[in-house]
Amino acid sequence: MAIEVIMPKLGVDMQEGEIIEWKKAEGDEVKEGDILLEIMSDKTNMEIEAEESGVLLKIVKGDGEVVPVTETIAYIGQVGESIDVAASAAPATEAVVEAPAAQEAPVAAPAIAPVERQEGEKVRATPAARKAARDLNVDLNAVPGTGAKGRVHKSDVEDFKDAAPKVSPLAGKMARDLGIDLTTVKGSGFRGKIMREDILAVLAANQPEEAKAAAPVKEEAPAKELPEGVEIIKMSAMRKAISKGMTHSYLTAPTFTLNYDIDMTNLMALRKQVLEPIMNKTGLKVTFTDLIGLAVTRTLMKEEHRYLNASLINDAQEIELHKFVNMGIAVGLDDGLVVPVVHGADKMSLSEFVVASKDVIKKAQSGKLKAAEMSGSTFSITNLGMFGTKTFNPIINQPNSAILGVAATVQTPVVVDGEIVIRPIMAMCLTIDHRLVDGMNGAKFMVDLKHLLENPLELLI
Repeated sequence: MAIEVIMPKLGVDMQEGEIIEWKKAEGDEVKEGDILLEIMSDKTNMEIEAEESGVLLKIVKGDGEVVPVTETIAYIGQVGESIDVAASAAPATEAVVEAPAAQEAPVAAPAIAPVERQEGEKVRATPAARKAARDLNVDLNAVPGTGAKGRVHKSDVEDFKDAAPKVSPLAGKMARDLGIDLTTVKGSGFRGKIMREDILAVLAANQPEEAKAAAPVKEEAPAKELPEGVEIIKMSAMRKAISKGMTHSYLTAPTFTLNYDIDMTNLMALRKQVLEPIMNKTGLKVTFTDLIGLAVTRTLMKEEHRYLNASLINDAQEIELHKFVNMGIAVGLDDGLVVPVVHGADKMSLSEFVVASKDVIKKAQSGKLKAAEMSGSTFSITNLGMFGTKTFNPIINQPNSAILGVAATVQTPVVVDGEIVIRPIMAMCLTIDHRLVDGMNGAKFMVDLKHLLENPLELLI
């Protein structure tokens, strides 16, 4: 019995994935665990393994196509086995119930009738569906599957557990006012959600033929002719994710930026001292980003700076305080930006931090980051100093409450003990979410961080 290969949902916010390259061709033998294809999920590449052994019968979506999550992209089965592509052409959906507005009464949830299977008949289900059935205490035998040949997806289990229609508040109100049965409406929104346009489409379909004939025909606008030298290209999945995340952060958090100058004399000397010992121990070169990352971690662990290491949750009604530091380090790529995370940085020595940071940075540069290595940060650092940037206002990596920007180190005349001397001065820019941290508290954090960076031997104590 052929099974479908679906576009996996690899993160909470993932809505679609781009197929980078199929590693197997139609007709190839496939063993469980073999790499089938490589996809781009939001801001990282992922290799997708085969869940079962067999033959790759059919590739439905090819290289370069952008596919919604849980939609079928291929079939695996036995040689000569036929498949019904039309039966599962529509994407499988996951349960997404949007709460109705406060002034609206909820739409009644239609029940999903249990499916009857013959005794001894094996239930075809994805691993995620089986786990969901266990977690939700649902009898998998009773769940109707929406996949090919009746295969049960995780979404089928969730829908069976709490069978509520996926409908926007406006569409729900329109359906109640117009007496439309939502069980007869096919949703066109993400994951099959019923939208306002779907209700209007039902109304139009129910119009008398005379009214339809009298309705004006909407002419399609001619294709816009582009000026010479102009090209239109689609945004990549990575660029879309960056656009969405940065827009949300910029429009959500009221921020301000504090700028400080750091005398790098002692930190440069310390790096020179530890360079060889750490290289001998780890085979890796310690960078200023490593030293700064460890210094930031140490400073964040002070009780008085806990709000710099916190997140707003539950619609900004509660504060999540972290007793640990997961340090996000922004890494620029040719086509975008990713923020891999060093988890448990507060428990690390300098050499351990060097190893951990180099590992996730290398994976980021090669597009091999896993979803877990891009999530869970409690604070982030972004370094543009190597490009000669003097100062900038970094945008917070939500849901962090702050981000530290590292600018260039410049030989600068300064006054020391009444004399003008030349010192390597590095600019630092701390952008803060004002909903969590006030200016005074942000300044106190920067004072402590400046002290640690200018007296870096304390990092090794």
